[in-house]
Amino acid sequence: MSTSLVSDMAGIIRRHLPHDGMMPTAIPGLALARSSTPTVMNAVVYDPCMCVIVQGAKEVIFAGETLRYDSAQWLLVSVAVPVAARVVEATTDQPCLMVHITLDPAMIGEWLTDGAIPPSGPPSRGLAITPSDASLFQAITRFVGLLDTPADIGPLAPLIRREMIYRILTGPQGARLRQMAATGGIAQRITAAVRWLKEHLALPLHVEALARQSQMSPSAFHLHFKEITGLSPLQYQKRLRLQEARRLMVSDGLDAASAAYRVGYESPSQFSREYRRCFGVPPRQDVAALLRSDLVTG
Repeated sequence: MSTSLVSDMAGIIRRHLPHDGMMPTAIPGLALARSSTPTVMNAVVYDPCMCVIVQGAKEVIFAGETLRYDSAQWLLVSVAVPVAARVVEATTDQPCLMVHITLDPAMIGEWLTDGAIPPSGPPSRGLAITPSDASLFQAITRFVGLLDTPADIGPLAPLIRREMIYRILTGPQGARLRQMAATGGIAQRITAAVRWLKEHLALPLHVEALARQSQMSPSAFHLHFKEITGLSPLQYQKRLRLQEARRLMVSDGLDAASAAYRVGYESPSQFSREYRRCFGVPPRQDVAALLRSDLVTG
């Protein structure tokens, strides 16, 4: 990747995010993140997005595999997946600078409808890291650069976003992205099941019913779900529940027992055991540390 492109992007992020943290911007679907120090491993759920590191480096653990990426690679997430992530390279003088762009299935579908993009292949897992492409990085730089000219955001942001989608669809990760909008495909049915789990996380999970809803046998549903998300349906629901309980305790001030019941746990002791297994410390200790740091990002 060209040094000047990376430098330009870093300058834009520094201007609009002069402190550590993650911040949404005036451009819909665009967030910037900055960290001046390495961070501890944090369990999070990534929604469909692309993440670009302009400076520094991160590690992501997905499906038991540790993936590292920096400005030479970018991360694509095509379906909501639970991961563990941390910043591994960052200093005060050279903070880790990141760009997070949500992906719009409708825009992907428009390209597929146009017939200019080949159809999707067999389903693949919902997260991948690939080497950066100059054409895509240039488009991302222009997209983020609109923050310097707010009057241009309305007219130009949709056009550049459409170009970025095209660059991804015609690149190495095109098949993975096409899964998001392939009507009736296995990946889209698993995506619908993931969405159901997120919207009904406090309800008991009946895999057979969810499989029927996805028009698959229970065994096929379990296989494809784990292939794409890296977890079984039950493991996935558990991770979603723990993440939401964590958010309720940090943002809404709920105690552990109340948060546990809110997300579907009937036993506070089981909740505490599983919370500690996921986040490494008991709920009260974890929440206290998060409130002290005032920073909960992936």
